[in-house]
Amino acid sequence: MGVTIKPFRAVRPKPQLAASVAALPYDVMNTEEARETAAGNPYSFLRVDKAEIDLPPETDPYDAKVYSQAKKNFCELINSAMIQDEEKNFYIYRLTGCGQVQTGLAACVSAAEYERGLIKRHEFTRPDKELDRINHMLACEAHTGPIFLAYRGEFESPAKIMAQYTKNTPEYSFVADDGVKHELWVVADDATKNALVRAFEKIPALYIADGHHRNATAAIVAKQRAGDADAEHNFYLAVIFPHDELAIFDYNRVVTDLNGATPAEFLRKISADWNVEKISSQAKPAKKFEVGMYLRGEKTNDTDSHGWYRLTLKNPPVSADAIENLDCSVLQNILLAPILGINDPRTDKRIDFVGGIRGLAELERRVNSGETAVAFAMFPTSMDELMAVADANQIMPPKSTWFEPKLRSGLLVHLF
Repeated sequence: MGVTIKPFRAVRPKPQLAASVAALPYDVMNTEEARETAAGNPYSFLRVDKAEIDLPPETDPYDAKVYSQAKKNFCELINSAMIQDEEKNFYIYRLTGCGQVQTGLAACVSAAEYERGLIKRHEFTRPDKELDRINHMLACEAHTGPIFLAYRGEFESPAKIMAQYTKNTPEYSFVADDGVKHELWVVADDATKNALVRAFEKIPALYIADGHHRNATAAIVAKQRAGDADAEHNFYLAVIFPHDELAIFDYNRVVTDLNGATPAEFLRKISADWNVEKISSQAKPAKKFEVGMYLRGEKTNDTDSHGWYRLTLKNPPVSADAIENLDCSVLQNILLAPILGINDPRTDKRIDFVGGIRGLAELERRVNSGETAVAFAMFPTSMDELMAVADANQIMPPKSTWFEPKLRSGLLVHLF
């Protein structure tokens, strides 16, 4: 037996309001950004997922008032802009944007199977963030945002079934303000639903791509409620994609200072392990073990060290360890820790992380402004690397993956 998927009675927007309701995930923006994004839109699902935007600006996002407001806003949204399907269905969700097309199945997956390791993780979760989502989940009595899961693409049956079904007209089709097209089909016929269940029963594992905190908290809530194994709270909302349709973007690093070194000294130190080439254009890495570096340098009569560099590792690792071979691990172990003194990137305030969707121009801006001293553009982690880490029950370094395009919250909600 492989993994279990279950249809569910989705709460979802009225078709004419889908674009207004749909919102980026709660954890990709801060409160001020959410408040600005939702301004003038009473239907934005940010009013549920980040309900502090409807409270005074000084409100603590983790105050009990926020969760009460989330419940209030959710009920109002259900009454004004949403419907609930009468029957339990599956839903096909396609995103087109950022240079790719990815088609996934929205379904409920088993909290018990997550606990047994059939749904595999690759990140640690933080207790404070778990508590926030637990409080939100219990207040709304719903899984309001889907977990982004993947399955190995060599199991072709689900994708073939979905490809056949998406020849029909979608229930929703709209282009969001970031240019990403979102389409959704309601899978209501029993023959297709049964075929999808059987197809996933042959798949041995699913992999969390994005949404580790939501995944962990759904499992915690399921444990707290226990009861009947088939109860709705024991299953949580996910959208499941074949891994070979997904793209991981670079997740870049910026560091505030050079750990006491001058730019010239810093360049000498890193040249022991890296071939260092100054170039006139942006240094976007083209292969593994290559890093782009933008340095706030200094100008002398002879040289100008400010600008872009291509760093190529002289002796790439030969370890079979899935973690040691990651580019972010190599940068951490060979440069950030020994030279810049960043020993724990999870807690060190001198390092920050910049999602690749912002582009290399954002790295230039952070350095040129004086906010940081150096930026590193990374070669993206691959899905094969992610799954190898998860299969080995290991944990990736922080900020190793950035997925685009993002699933929208509010298009499908699972009540429990």
